[in-house]
Amino acid sequence: MASSSHYHYHREDNDQLDSMFDDLSEEDGDIFPEPKERKKRIFIERNREEGATKLWNDYFSETPTYGHRLFWRRFRMNKPLFMRIVNRLSTEVPYFRSTQDTTGRSGLTPLQKCTAAIRQLAYGGGADTVDEYVRLGETTAAKCLHRFAAGIIHLFGDQYLRRSIPEDLQRLFFEGEERGFPGMIGSIDCMHWEWKNCPSAWKGIYSRGTGKPTLVLEAVASYDLWIWHAFFGAPEFIDGEGEDAYSVGLDDTLRNTIDARRRIQDTPTNQRLKADLIENIWAKFGHFPNNI
Repeated sequence: MASSSHYHYHREDNDQLDSMFDDLSEEDGDIFPEPKERKKRIFIERNREEGATKLWNDYFSETPTYGHRLFWRRFRMNKPLFMRIVNRLSTEVPYFRSTQDTTGRSGLTPLQKCTAAIRQLAYGGGADTVDEYVRLGETTAAKCLHRFAAGIIHLFGDQYLRRSIPEDLQRLFFEGEERGFPGMIGSIDCMHWEWKNCPSAWKGIYSRGTGKPTLVLEAVASYDLWIWHAFFGAPEFIDGEGEDAYSVGLDDTLRNTIDARRRIQDTPTNQRLKADLIENIWAKFGHFPNNI
């Protein structure tokens, strides 16, 4: 009897424990859901070799399909300059060298990678726009653009992104005088890029006649198309450290000229000058009755 009662006690206890574990298992299942099955990466056979052959025949063979004018239009530079860039990158930057995969199949050529980067820069399109012609995926195209920009800065930055020196300024003055424009250092131009997500509190500061907020891209180029100054910014960066973050660097004389022009075009400065002019005119002539 005692043995039977003892056995009955343990059986009920086990039933309770089983019920508790079942409840905990259900709760844990809600808190820690089963991991989702990882989706396999979609592989697309793009036939990159055919893309490389087509690109070569279209632009780089001895008898290309598209001539010099169309090359300039689509690459925004002449062919010798582009080939110079490709050769430097493929020689000194490992990413742009010709490689083979583990099966011995050739990878993308330096021309394909550089063309993908240049097309994105030339047309302002997304990374996916070069897939059909150059035969590389969106992720690879974005990587080509990033590595291309980094490689250009590394290889050519010391020469083309340097600050101007007095000899450069004197040469520009001489060329300007030879062309009938003494004292001219180059041509300045600007464009306004619409700021779609401009905060509402700042909209009035950045808006022009169109009523849409914009940021200004300003550049100074000399007769040989060398860009000596580039500024991409906003009004509050004009008189502060923000300017150095956007400018490629200027000679002090050239910087003073640009700063003077910018101050003249500054809206608060114009309003202050107008108010001072009106106050001065009123102080001199406002007491005459016939002037009212």
